[in-house]
Formats: sequence, structure tokens, C-alpha cells
Amino acid sequence: MRLSEKDRLIVALAAQLRAERETREALSSVIGNGQLDREVLLAILGDPIPALSQEDLVRADAVASVLRAVPARAA
Repeated sequence: MRLSEKDRLIVALAAQLRAERETREALSSVIGNGQLDREVLLAILGDPIPALSQEDLVRADAVASVLRAVPARAA
């Protein structure tokens, strides 16, 4: 299935949101455990998180399918 530009945007935004949530969860865990070492915090913030994994693509496809099934609202 070829993704439209809109679907590719949805995939990219969903992956970015997920990566940001994972980073926030990692920071919360580290801070909650009292590990405030500069090196640990820099490693979390500097760790490149893959924007697209197979799981992200599957999730984005599911979102796109739902969006296609929902009738467009009249403006």
C-alpha cells in the first residue's frame, strides 16, 4: 500500500510523539530514582530515538485506516 502525503505526515508525527513520550518517561524515571548525574541526563537527552520502527508503522497504519473510515465533516 502506497501512503499518501497526509498518511506519511501522520506516521511521522505519531512516531515523533511516541519518541518524545518515551524520552519524558525515561527522564521521569531517572529523576524519580534520584539519579541526577549530569552524564545520565545528557545521555537520555542526546540518545537518538528511531523515528520509525515497524511498530510505529503498524500503529500509524491503524490510525490512517480509522481516519479513512470516518466521513469528513462539512465545513
